[in-house]
Amino acid sequence: MILYGNSMSPFVRKVLAFAAEKGIQLTVKNAGLGSTDPGFLAASPFRKMPAFEDGDYRLADSSAIIHYLEALHPSPELIPADPKLRGQTIWFDEFADTIVAACGGKLFFNRIVSPRFLGKPGDLAMADAAEANEMPPLLDYLEGVIPASGFLVGDRLTLADIAVTSPFVNIGHVGCAPCADRHPKLAAYLAAMIARPSFAGWVAREQKALAA
Repeated sequence: MILYGNSMSPFVRKVLAFAAEKGIQLTVKNAGLGSTDPGFLAASPFRKMPAFEDGDYRLADSSAIIHYLEALHPSPELIPADPKLRGQTIWFDEFADTIVAACGGKLFFNRIVSPRFLGKPGDLAMADAAEANEMPPLLDYLEGVIPASGFLVGDRLTLADIAVTSPFVNIGHVGCAPCADRHPKLAAYLAAMIARPSFAGWVAREQKALAA
C-alpha cells in the first residue's frame, strides 16, 4: 500500500496515524504542490493530499482512505459500529477536517509554508485574525467535551481522536498549542495523543525539519 503525500499535511498525518494504530504498513511517497508523480496524479486527479494506492485500486481524500482501511482491517475497531458512537466519530472527523484544519491552515500556511517553502510572504494579518478570532471558540468547545477517560467517543481510542489531534500538530508547529492554564483538559489530551507511537515519530521528524 502506497500513501502519497507529506506528513506535514494534517490529512496525510491523520491517515498515517490511523494506519499505525491498525498495524497497517504504508509506504510513503513524497508528493505535494506541483508533484508530477504519475501514481499520485492517477490516484488524485485534483492533486490533493493524500492519495492512496493498493495494487490497482486508487483513492484520494483522507476520510475515504480511512474508511477503506477500516473495512479492509476491521480490528481494532477505530470507527465504532454502534450507530450513535459512529455518528459522533464522523462528526469529530468532519469538525477536524473542515473547521480545525481550516483555522490551523491559515496559521501554518501563512507563517511557515508560504515564506519557508514557497519563498513568498504569507498573509500574516489572516493568520493573526484566525488565531485571535477563530481559534478560541474551537479550544473552548473541545475543553468542554473531552471526557474524563481522555477519549472523545466511547471512552476508547477512535478515529475521532486521531482526526482532531492531527491539525493541532500543525497549530503546535507555529507555537499556538493550547495553554494548560486556560484549557487544561485539551492541553493534556493533545499531549497524550501526540505522545502515542502513531504520532510521535512523525511529529519528531517534522519538528526536526522545521528546525533545520
